Amino acid sequence: MNTKLKILTIADWDSMPHGDGNRYEIIEGELFVSRSPGLTHQIVLTNLTSLIWSYLKTNPIGTVAGNSGLVLSNITGVIPDLVFFRKEQRETIVTDDRLTGAPALVVEIVSPGPANIRRDRITKLQLYAAYSIPEYWIVNPGSKTLEKYVNSDSSLILLETLGEDENLTTMAIPGFSCQMREIFNEF
Repeated sequence: MNTKLKILTIADWDSMPHGDGNRYEIIEGELFVSRSPGLTHQIVLTNLTSLIWSYLKTNPIGTVAGNSGLVLSNITGVIPDLVFFRKEQRETIVTDDRLTGAPALVVEIVSPGPANIRRDRITKLQLYAAYSIPEYWIVNPGSKTLEKYVNSDSSLILLETLGEDENLTTMAIPGFSCQMREIFNEF
C-alpha cells in the first residue's frame, strides 16, 4: 500500500473552491484549510490596511493589499492577511495579476485556535524565511501585540514585540508610523 501523500501544486490550488467559507493554502505541497477569519480579525485587518493606505495616499511608494494570493513556488501558494510591495518591485513580483515573489512586508493576524497559531508562528515563519520575505509581522488581537520579524541570512529574527501603547515604524514602508492602539481600535 502506498502511504505517500500527493504533492499539491498551484494548478491544484487554482481548482479549489472559492467562496465556500474556507481559506485554502498549499505550503510545500501540503494542503492547509482554515475557516474564514472572524470579526475581530477583520476589524484589525481593516484598521491596519487603512492606516497604511492613508500613508501611501500622500506617499505613493508602493501598494498594500489584503488577502491576496501569494505564489512562492509551484508547490506553495498562501493567502497572507496583508502584503505591501514597493513600486520598484511590481515588475518582478506581479505576474498575471498575481503576486509571484517576495513582497517587502507580509502580515498575518492570528486567529484563535492551536492550528491557526501554529501555522502563523511556526509554519509560515519558516516559509517566509525560506523565501526571503524581508519583514514579517504577526499581529495578535487577543494580546493586542505585534511581533516584528526581519530577515537576516535567510532567517526571520524577532526584532521587537510592540504593545498597544507603543509606536509602530517599519523599514519596509519608510516614513510610515502609527500608534499600535489604532490597529486594535474597534470603533
